[in-house]
Amino acid sequence: ELEELVQLISLRVGRCLERVGLLEQDAEQAWLELDPAEETCVSPERMRTMAALLRDPNPLHWDRNAVDGLPLGLGKRTINQGPLGLSYVINMLQAWGGAECLRRIVMRFPQVVLDGERVVARGEISLLREEQGVWLADCSVRLEHDDRGALLEGTATIVVPETAILIY
Repeated sequence: ELEELVQLISLRVGRCLERVGLLEQDAEQAWLELDPAEETCVSPERMRTMAALLRDPNPLHWDRNAVDGLPLGLGKRTINQGPLGLSYVINMLQAWGGAECLRRIVMRFPQVVLDGERVVARGEISLLREEQGVWLADCSVRLEHDDRGALLEGTATIVVPETAILIY
């Protein structure tokens, strides 16, 4: 009986999300794609400000010559701090779920984000679940660059907005 109830609730939530335009059906499975954030240009000025606020002495965030001297072939560009790159992903999640939606986020930083790059935060909901009366969405998230692919990638759990959970 419990399994049937869970299936019924999942079906109703799916229908509701489909009705409000949050669920897209394909031939094999239902999945949810979060609206991507607007493309952002990574600002070297913002990196310098963050370095000053954090009292971060690492010149890679504000000195292009220091980055150019590395044996990585990055050229005269500064490297974005991890928290700034993460903020693009969090802003995307909050734009969909609201300011208080984030419950958990785990990120990997497989590539550096460089000043002047144009990046987009994206995510998909991989699982909807109910926990203590609250609907949660487990998401796959990333910060993408058109040419270099995922610069940051990870998982997040967010509270599903009440406007999306209108079980009829």
